Amino acid sequence: MSKTIKPYKNSTLGKKEQVAKMFDAISENYDRLNRVISLGIDVKWRKKVVALVGKTKPQKILDIATGTGDLAITLAKTGALEIIGLDISEGMLAVGKQKVEAKNLEKTVTLIVGDSEKMPFKDNHFDAITVSFGVRNFAHLDQGIKEILRVLKPNGILVILETSVPTKFPFKQGYYFYTKYVLPLVGKLFSKDKVAYSYLSESANAFPYGKAFNNILEKNGFNNATALPQNFGVATIYTAIK
Repeated sequence: MSKTIKPYKNSTLGKKEQVAKMFDAISENYDRLNRVISLGIDVKWRKKVVALVGKTKPQKILDIATGTGDLAITLAKTGALEIIGLDISEGMLAVGKQKVEAKNLEKTVTLIVGDSEKMPFKDNHFDAITVSFGVRNFAHLDQGIKEILRVLKPNGILVILETSVPTKFPFKQGYYFYTKYVLPLVGKLFSKDKVAYSYLSESANAFPYGKAFNNILEKNGFNNATALPQNFGVATIYTAIK
């Protein structure tokens, strides 16, 4: 990224602490607001992530920046024996744990508080690792990716779902208008945290995508990085192998 985007520009806290504070503040309305903002398309994207992971028949999966656990819960469809969701926001995880219990998945899905840049797992532990709309919130992107590489087994798959920027007219222009004006407005109307959705749109526009992000993955040790644009490029699914 060309510059570090933080939620609270006047705060002396580091990005990591600011992100945790922001997601704690919006956790109660996050799922409902996300469905409205994305028009429900994010559900389809997560299903594609699950399908890619499922092809590798993993037994142990780690979902980083799991938030309220949407992807971790859906990953249960892969038949994995153990799915761990990691996040720095206790507020988001509290919502997620209620969803896990409601679906009777406590024996399969475990949600824990943790730092994606310093994870409490041994080397070569997981068969597959996923991140859904979370890598742009890493305080140190390279460090976070190297930590993912450390805990992933050799030949294990990494699948990342992240926002990206359309490059073709009129989708590019429509995307900028939507993220700059509509998304922050909706966030302010429905969220207790008035800056949260402005940060989310700013960080999305500033984050490297496509070939640029593939290069970052490969620079930090991954192989066969591939970018799969979704819905004219408003999001991209990345896959890479250790």
